Amino acid sequence: MRLYDIEHREGKHYYVASRRAPERLLATTPDKDWKNVMADAVSCAVVLYIKGEEPRLLLNWEYRYPVGQYLLSVPAGLIDEEDWDNPNALEDTAKRELEEETGIVCTDQDKITILNPLVFSTPGMTDEANALVGIAIHRDKMPSMNQNGAEETESFDGFRLLTKKEAAEHLSRGTDEHGMYYPLYTWMALMCFVSGLV
Repeated sequence: MRLYDIEHREGKHYYVASRRAPERLLATTPDKDWKNVMADAVSCAVVLYIKGEEPRLLLNWEYRYPVGQYLLSVPAGLIDEEDWDNPNALEDTAKRELEEETGIVCTDQDKITILNPLVFSTPGMTDEANALVGIAIHRDKMPSMNQNGAEETESFDGFRLLTKKEAAEHLSRGTDEHGMYYPLYTWMALMCFVSGLV
């Protein structure tokens, strides 16, 4: 992470946290280049369509150091620097993160949809942007899952498979079943699942 001091008017400063190097900083990106801006990461709404079963939204418990809690989260991760010019970077990153965080490998029978290529969660503090990606997994039986692909500081503690009814309950409560608040991207996944977007 970097902290930038942006002088937006003479003598007027605003501090911005960013993962981006100075040459990629969004605050200084010309308007004409915005159509080509790449997200920093992907956040995935993953729905399991298992033959003969009710569809389930796949979430995981991930420890988030800034809040000191395990939060109900979506498979997500940063886009690798070498993929910034890759036209399939969002899909490739989504597949990689799904495999690392759940052990599920996408196949030709699965469907990946870019729901939104770039959204900001806290633009008052950071220029970090995520792509929202929907992944529909189609299988005859429930795939085996694991969290063995966790990297560096990632810490996971199992999965949660929600029916549409359970997802709607989480939305109406605003918390998970333990009374803990969840990230914005979990809310996105819940909304996409309940509304049938994935």
